[in-house]
Amino acid sequence: MKKDLGNYRKSYEKSALMEDAISDNPMELFQKWFHEIEKAGSVDEPNAMTISTLGLDGFPKGRIVLLKRYTYEGFIFYTNYSSEKGKAIDNNPKVCLSFFWPAMERQVIIKGTVSKIAENMSDGYFESRPTGSKLGAIASNQSEVIPSRDVLENKLKKLEAQYEQKEISRPANWGGYLVAPISIEFWQGRPNRLHDRIRYTLGEDYNWKIERLAP
Repeated sequence: MKKDLGNYRKSYEKSALMEDAISDNPMELFQKWFHEIEKAGSVDEPNAMTISTLGLDGFPKGRIVLLKRYTYEGFIFYTNYSSEKGKAIDNNPKVCLSFFWPAMERQVIIKGTVSKIAENMSDGYFESRPTGSKLGAIASNQSEVIPSRDVLENKLKKLEAQYEQKEISRPANWGGYLVAPISIEFWQGRPNRLHDRIRYTLGEDYNWKIERLAP
């Protein structure tokens, strides 16, 4: 099997990223870009991001998760702590997040370290989830091998009956992570592949160093 993709080309011409139009803090620029993506309405899930971890097998692995909150401290998402990614994070808390918003010809790449958020924050978010999502979190032993789809469906049916008149509490192995950034790179597509790349790097004095990178 062979397919040549060499003719897939696009000229990026929608915007620019210049030093005189950015904040000293990368989280403020991230907020600005995120709001612009939301306003444009051209991305189904603008909060979808790739998180890359170094697995216990020594291989890096990326997968899509959903950003649920961001603050000056960093980026918060929720998952099963016992999953493959959870085990990878426990072993090596250094991760990379990336957002790709093709409609605006933009990327954001974040390097950072991960820590679990406070349990009451995880409880609060879990409580806000739809019933089906709550039960799904209990039903799935994420990343474990299962014999068939029926196993999941049958387990969910039993849980639906079990919790029909009961409050659904957050499982202890499910909750939130905070990615505290040490580096955030903003990429804006430009014509002739001379893209804009601005990188913020956190210094020992907790101030951000701003640099332009060659595309």
